[in-house]
Amino acid sequence: MAVSCNHSAILFSPSSTAGSSSVTSSSSLIGFPRFQTLRFKSRSVYSKSRVSSPVSALPLRSLEALIFDCDGVILESENLHRQAYNDAFSHFDVRCPPSSSESLDWSLEFYDKFQNLVGGGKPKMRWYFKENGWPTSTIFDSPPQNDDDRAKLIDTLQDWKTERYKEIIKSGSVEPRPGVIRLMDEAKAAGKKLAVCSAATKSSVILCLENLIDIERFQGLDCFLAGDDVKEKKPDPSIYITAAEKLGVSVKDCLVVEDSVIGLQAATKAGMSCVITYTSSTSDQNFNDAIAVYPDLSNVKLKDLETLLQTIVTAA
Repeated sequence: MAVSCNHSAILFSPSSTAGSSSVTSSSSLIGFPRFQTLRFKSRSVYSKSRVSSPVSALPLRSLEALIFDCDGVILESENLHRQAYNDAFSHFDVRCPPSSSESLDWSLEFYDKFQNLVGGGKPKMRWYFKENGWPTSTIFDSPPQNDDDRAKLIDTLQDWKTERYKEIIKSGSVEPRPGVIRLMDEAKAAGKKLAVCSAATKSSVILCLENLIDIERFQGLDCFLAGDDVKEKKPDPSIYITAAEKLGVSVKDCLVVEDSVIGLQAATKAGMSCVITYTSSTSDQNFNDAIAVYPDLSNVKLKDLETLLQTIVTAA
């Protein structure tokens, strides 16, 4: 059964499986002396055909719940995080390596790769400082030598960075990604369940949603889960399985909107179909298990997603 779309989605065969990413070491990026670079399949290898099966063998899915990730889907957040880190490094005059003549500044090219390899703010800084030398700063005149001082350095930087990120979100200068608000409103108007599932901390996600989709839409969500609500984070499927239970719908009738291969893996492991709206930092990832891939949601209608879900071939 073929799918007809009026927009530039890349459609995949649901029977295809994500290729395993090979890992090769690279020293081409400044700041990565032993950095491991993930090599993803080129988008040109994605199949645009669908598996053909007898109609009688197709238990059709129906779209009952639309579930959004937050960072990368509702807002393109990674560059905002990068800005907040760099502001923290400048504020505390963090020099890494200590011999550097200027405060540390993570470039866009560096951070696009870095944020996909090391998750979480504190682990990012700890990894970077361990690899490139613990820094001098106004927190410690000389590089910290013991675990307690290193933990204090990272905690201080992370706390300041978090407050700075909140200021950026509250500034009114940040807009949701194209098509998100319209698609949410279409789903609500059609009587679909609407949820947001993010691996970020609850306070961070609430801040983003209240400022980007407004408080009324946020309070109208049928389910909202953050990283604090489950024991394991994505790519573990716990957050999506929990969402289906709270929504009272089958995982097969849920459609997830994600931006990264980690989120895609979480959705598919939960038994849910997933569409991808990629960002600059995830555009080269392997999305073979997605049912469609979009640069953004500006031309994606609810009826398009319903058509996609209804044509998924499942085992009888």
